[in-house]
Amino acid sequence: MAKEAAPYWKRALFSGVRIAIAVLVLLQVYMYVAQERMIFLRQGLGDEMRGMVRRARPDAQEIWLPTGGGERLHGWFVRNAEGASPAPALIYFRGNAEEVSGLALAAVELRGISFVLFNYRGYGRSEGDPSESALFSDAVAIYDLVASRPDVDPKRIVAMGRSLGSGVATYLATQRPLAAVVLVTPYDSMTAVARAKYPYVLVDLLLIHPFDSASRARTIDTPLLALVAGADTVIPPYHAQQLVKAWHGPVTAVVLEGSDHNDIELHARYWSTVRNFIRDRMADTLPPAP
Repeated sequence: MAKEAAPYWKRALFSGVRIAIAVLVLLQVYMYVAQERMIFLRQGLGDEMRGMVRRARPDAQEIWLPTGGGERLHGWFVRNAEGASPAPALIYFRGNAEEVSGLALAAVELRGISFVLFNYRGYGRSEGDPSESALFSDAVAIYDLVASRPDVDPKRIVAMGRSLGSGVATYLATQRPLAAVVLVTPYDSMTAVARAKYPYVLVDLLLIHPFDSASRARTIDTPLLALVAGADTVIPPYHAQQLVKAWHGPVTAVVLEGSDHNDIELHARYWSTVRNFIRDRMADTLPPAP
């Protein structure tokens, strides 16, 4: 006796379920393969920007730092302080889609503090490929290079990180002594951000670069300034709030209302807030604001 065929609606349901499962599996594979390009949006350094930095900041010294793996990081040291005595220095870690050289033009906003600007591996003229572990080890090497300079006061080194760079600056604060940490549009962890954005992806299993700042923050006593974009559409303010709650040391959290993730630096209070925070921790040794 012939077996009766399943009703059409059952066949359609089973087909739909199989298609949905296949789509979900393919989505996991795609996200795993594509995450490097999504996290690290490499930017080059053209001759035009390089020349602009040289013209605007003749005191900017181009420097190269070996990574230990046969590759080199390219960066700038902007001597932004007068006199011969060792001066404070700010090590800046950029976002995931930014080339750092242009920040040399903003050094005028923090007179008295030398700027240290290195591009991540694969960005600008830096060699190699970026990864969480590479960015972390490079941050420590950058600090050690800066702290050994005779024109830098090793007791007055500040780490400043924006977006992706906030995770790098947070890590550095667990490895080396810092006078202060400034985090711009920070997050609790890359895992938490991705989990909220991609609820159908097995983020906890697939993410290679978790950048878990919240777990590290619990051990950090260094004073923190957290600058939060009130209208952030890339990293919702909730993630910054979770990091601030986890930070063990004293915290100053400032929400710049109306600013989004990519334009927070244009806010009228951006640099003045950073300047005043650092000045309070430098015992008023910095020159007055321009």
